[in-house]
Amino acid sequence: MTAPTFLIYLAAALAEIGGCFAFWAWLKLGRSVLWLAPGIAALCLFAWLLTLVDADHAGRAFAAYGGIYIVSALGWLWLVEGTRPDRWDVAGALLCLLGAALILWGPRPR
Repeated sequence: MTAPTFLIYLAAALAEIGGCFAFWAWLKLGRSVLWLAPGIAALCLFAWLLTLVDADHAGRAFAAYGGIYIVSALGWLWLVEGTRPDRWDVAGALLCLLGAALILWGPRPR
């Protein structure tokens, strides 16, 4: 994964998590319906960012993004929600990153 691709995936993850959290805050935490406006904007930004990834197939780009998303979501859990990921979170995230690496760099016939 190149540095620009990683940065795009990281920005997409932050946009997706932030957008989804806005809906969570509205529905689960009793926040104002006005939380939905930035939430929708963040989810649109997320979708647009994924189109910037240089990939031959959208499904493969989205699948590889999944590993970055999972690690980012655990970072959100820790930094925003104040709950430190446990060993099972970390082990699962490492397994997902391994899967993302296989998707990105696995040998394929050209």
